Amino acid sequence: MKKLLPLLIIAVVAAIVGVGAYTYIQDKQATSKPFGGPLDLIAMDGSKFTEADLRETPAVIFFGFTHCPDVCPTTLFELDGWLKEMGPDANKIKAYFITVDPERDTQEIMQTYVSNVSDKIIGITGTPEKIAEAVKSYHIYAKKVPGEGDNYNMDHTASLFLLDKGGMFRGTIAYGENPDTALEKLKNLAKRNS
Repeated sequence: MKKLLPLLIIAVVAAIVGVGAYTYIQDKQATSKPFGGPLDLIAMDGSKFTEADLRETPAVIFFGFTHCPDVCPTTLFELDGWLKEMGPDANKIKAYFITVDPERDTQEIMQTYVSNVSDKIIGITGTPEKIAEAVKSYHIYAKKVPGEGDNYNMDHTASLFLLDKGGMFRGTIAYGENPDTALEKLKNLAKRNS
């Protein structure tokens, strides 16, 4: 029995290490999946927009809508300012404004709206079904809030999502976040391109 005890201990230790290594690899693979899912949308210039476009460089994505009274225009204006403040490093990042209101936010509306705010942000729209799929796969809250007559508003997530090249989730910039902190997050994201 004494001769078998060291072998038994080695076998138990090997099993524990094996289970630990397997668990680590599984966790690593689970966290190494790109954020979100497939996209079949339309950019504001009329070109097709897919998850491959989103994942080709570090990206900032914001889900909102053009009829938004305050959060969306403020966020887009701030994002444009931070990108300008970054100088040439801003070219290492792509910024996208994806509508949660495709019924009103046509490709032409997105082109006009986003172009009036920034030349560094790309507006994205699509069919209601494809936008609903994108909202779900990116874990965005978006809900139509009825108003008077045909008027309505949209409640939605108000954070910017930061993704590195390949689409890995790297953090958020919250609505109203300290501008210096937000700028630093964008600079760090741009460095992930090198």
